[in-house]
Amino acid sequence: MTAGVGESNRQTLQVDLGERSYPIHIGNLGISQPAKFAELLNPMIAGQQVAVITNETIAALYLDKVLNALGQRQVDVYQLQDGEAYKNLASFEAITTFLLEARHNRTTCLIALGGGVVGDLCGFVAATFQRGVDFIQIPTTLLAQVDSSVGGKTAVNHPAGKNMIGAFYQPKAVVADTTVLTTLPPREYAAGLAEVVKYGVIDDVDFFHWLEESVAALHSRSEEALQQVIFRSCASKAKVVRDDERESGRRAILNFGHTFGHAIEKLAGYGEWLHGEAVAIGMVMAAELSVRHSGFPQSDAQRLRALLKALGLPVTLGGHRLETEAMIEAMGLDKKVNDGQLRFVLARQLGDVYVSDDVNAQVLREVLDMQLW
Repeated sequence: MTAGVGESNRQTLQVDLGERSYPIHIGNLGISQPAKFAELLNPMIAGQQVAVITNETIAALYLDKVLNALGQRQVDVYQLQDGEAYKNLASFEAITTFLLEARHNRTTCLIALGGGVVGDLCGFVAATFQRGVDFIQIPTTLLAQVDSSVGGKTAVNHPAGKNMIGAFYQPKAVVADTTVLTTLPPREYAAGLAEVVKYGVIDDVDFFHWLEESVAALHSRSEEALQQVIFRSCASKAKVVRDDERESGRRAILNFGHTFGHAIEKLAGYGEWLHGEAVAIGMVMAAELSVRHSGFPQSDAQRLRALLKALGLPVTLGGHRLETEAMIEAMGLDKKVNDGQLRFVLARQLGDVYVSDDVNAQVLREVLDMQLW
């Protein structure tokens, strides 16, 4: 991962993956200023065909701005309905059919304009359409800007589990304009902060301390604070992805809290909990399991819980009671399973995590019995 700084309100990170390397542009990038945005966006697009994949909510806010920047190209637009429930094979097939009927070919460039659902779907279509075409991520949620748009994981959900069908496929670029976050509903904004906190736990303890001290700035959506949050989160993820692009080893640490979180999403029904909310609860569970299995200090587990609460995130299921055995079964269908063994990302201390597949089943049940309220 390399970093560069342009204007004071714009930074660029490079994800170093050889011929698949790409930039992450972060800051006030001018999405509402067609000439400025065109200057950034158009050099990334090689051909004359473009397909913008978005959803109804985001289209009303930003589609015209992106279309104005794209100029005279052949641009076709596919609008999804909004929500995790539409991240499925039916949507994948519908988008592919749309591209074929609009006569797109291997020179086309897909643009994912939206949050994680749009980005994952668009990326999976790009990975498979005519054996692979370029795509650009324009993430419009905080969660997508700090996590799902970076790293090349693309997927759709299956009734048996989240993200079960997909591919590793890197974008041409990521364009993270911080100004779009001003229109993000408070719940979705807070959900993005869960993934931000994760990076402090798994990689950057100084960042965790900074987050604890910056709660007020984050609540106010300070542009300076947001640029710091996105840059440092993407820097952590880019470093891990560079070392382990296809999750054969170290990249698994990015799943801290996710084995629990994905099971919560599945059992509650996709969309009941936002992904970041489920991950926040899952990180609390992973921290408690770390206390019992790995000697993670209880004081650090309490700090994690306190920070998540301060940022407006749930740390318990509230009245949404789930059964322990159902959770264990759901986790057994999660991708974080290796040769039949559940794998958990556990913490030794803040900034130091590892992957374990030897968690005692009784300890796991005790943690779930305590947390599933």
